[in-house]
Amino acid sequence: MTAVNEKVFISPGRYVQGEGVTARAGPYVLTLGKTALLIADDVVWKIAGEQLSASLEGEGVSFERAVFEGEASNREIDRLVELGRKQQTDVVIGFGGGKAIDTAKGVAEKLAAACAILPTTASTDAPTSALSVIYSDDGEFESYRFYSKNPDLVLVDTGIICKAPPRFLASGIADALATWVEARAAIRANANNMAGGKATLLGATIGEKCEDILFEHAMLAYQANEAQIVTPSFEAVVEANTLLSGLGFESGGLAAAHAIHNGFTALHGEIHNLTHGEKVAYGTVAQLILDQTLQAELEEYLDLYIALGLPVTLKALKLDEASEEDLYRVAEAALKEGESSHNLAYELTPKQIVHAIKAVDAHARAFMAKVGLSE
Repeated sequence: MTAVNEKVFISPGRYVQGEGVTARAGPYVLTLGKTALLIADDVVWKIAGEQLSASLEGEGVSFERAVFEGEASNREIDRLVELGRKQQTDVVIGFGGGKAIDTAKGVAEKLAAACAILPTTASTDAPTSALSVIYSDDGEFESYRFYSKNPDLVLVDTGIICKAPPRFLASGIADALATWVEARAAIRANANNMAGGKATLLGATIGEKCEDILFEHAMLAYQANEAQIVTPSFEAVVEANTLLSGLGFESGGLAAAHAIHNGFTALHGEIHNLTHGEKVAYGTVAQLILDQTLQAELEEYLDLYIALGLPVTLKALKLDEASEEDLYRVAEAALKEGESSHNLAYELTPKQIVHAIKAVDAHARAFMAKVGLSE
C-alpha cells in the first residue's frame, strides 16, 4: 500500500522499437513463454499476421489466434480468458490498436500470464501502461482497470505503423500532447499519479520532454506517414506517442482532458466515430482554458491541432447540434467520483466544464479567422 507522500514510477519490462521488428518478435516472446494466446482482429491479421506467425513458429512458440471483436469490455475480456484457460496460455499477445491492447492486458492479468504488446498504430499511449480503459459493449466509458504490473514486452514496428492512416498518428499526437498538460496540473495539485503515488522527477521530465518532441517533430512525422516512409522524425514521434506519453501519463498523472474525453463517450451519435485522441484533443484545449493558459500558448496547441486535422470546434467534434442537456451530461460524467478531473488544484462544477467546451469552439474559430483559415 502506497504511503501518502511516496513517489512511484512504473514501466514495461522491455521496449523495442524499429522498422521490421515484428519479423523478429519470436525470440523476444520466447523469453516470456511457449504457449501464446494471440489477440488480433481480421484487419490487423491481414496486414502482418504472416510475419508474426512465421517468427513465433521459427522459435517454437505455439499460439492460438483469438479474433478481437472490437470493444475493450468486461464481456470481451472474460470471453478471451476462457480461451486462454483451455489452452493453458503462459503469454498473451495483444496485436493491434488501443482497444485490442487494453483487452490483452486484461486477459493476461486474469490468467496470471506474461503480456506482450505489439501495436500496429501509434494512436494511443495504451501499449506501455499497467491499466486498461474499459468500455461497455456499446462503447461508453465505464472505468479504468489497474493491473499488478506493466506489460513485459512492448514491440513497436515502425515499418507497419508508417503504413497506417495518418489520422491514427495525429490521434496519437493529440493523446500524447495531453500528457504534460495533465501531469503538470496533477503535480501542482499534489495529486496521485495512475500508479498510486506522487510523480517522480523522472516521470515529470518524461512528460515535459514528450511535449517538446511533439511540437518539434509532429508535422514532419505526419508528412512521413502520408508518404508511408520511416524517417528520424517519424521514429521520434512514434516513441513520444507510445513510450514517453505512456510513461508520462501513468507516472505523472491525468487530469481534466481525459475526464472530458470520458464524458464525451456518454453521448450517442456521430461523436462515437471519432478516435480516442481526437476527443482528447478537444478535452486538452478545454483544460488549457480552465487552467487560465495564456493566449499565446493556447494558440500553439490550436495551430498544431488544426494542421493535423484534429477537431477544435463543436462542428468538427460532431456536437454542433448538441443540446445544453447533452453538454451537461458530458460535464457530469467528467466529474464522476474517481474521475481524473479531481486531480486539479481547483474544484470544478458542471457549468464550468460546459463553458470550457463552448470556449474551445469560440477561441478556435477566432484563431482560425485570425490566420485566414475557414472551418
